[in-house]
Amino acid sequence: MVDRSETLESLTAEERIALMGRLWDSLDPAAVAPVSGALAEELDAREAAADREPDAGTPWAALRDELGTRLR
Repeated sequence: MVDRSETLESLTAEERIALMGRLWDSLDPAAVAPVSGALAEELDAREAAADREPDAGTPWAALRDELGTRLR
């Protein structure tokens, strides 16, 4: 592997973030995080349920407050 640390250090924060995104997008998801058939089906079902009822569930702020109260 070629040492490109000087080139990387010359990038702005925004350019580094964009580069990380490009690297992430270049990965094969199946090789990086293999998903079993059962998990894929479950994820598809959850996505479909969320699409059918986008307002279902608990907003993050309410959940955060409730968890904070429980932990006190």
